[in-house]
Amino acid sequence: MSDLLERLRGRGWRLTAQRRVVAEVLNGDHVHYTADEVHARAIERLPEISRATVYNTLGELVSLGEVIEVSTDGRAKRYDPNAHRAHQHLVCSRCGTIRDVHPSGNPLADLPAEERFGFAVSAVEVTYRGLCPECAATEPAGQPA
Repeated sequence: MSDLLERLRGRGWRLTAQRRVVAEVLNGDHVHYTADEVHARAIERLPEISRATVYNTLGELVSLGEVIEVSTDGRAKRYDPNAHRAHQHLVCSRCGTIRDVHPSGNPLADLPAEERFGFAVSAVEVTYRGLCPECAATEPAGQPA
């Protein structure tokens, strides 16, 4: 059983066939699907699942804090099931590939108290941008990433 399914069961969340399929599609360490990609994969397992059900289920999972929405420069939101593992994202500026990374250190500790403007900071999001190996291989010599 996936980590996400185990967490949802632990919360007592009613696992309908549709919810289970969405959770199963999201299972994995480097999964960052759009809602449409989740729907396309869910249909393979449960042909009658509607796009609206997928969107609603993703919204519920985000509200529960079990899935993170990841936004990338004008592209469709992606959904990350690794909400309970501290990590950041490495995003390809060209193709939009997203990978989870685990840099050492504490980004919140790197922000001095006087630069927090009195905020009670609850989360830090850092996104590293660049070119994935495939896109970098097609980059003309001398061109900046």
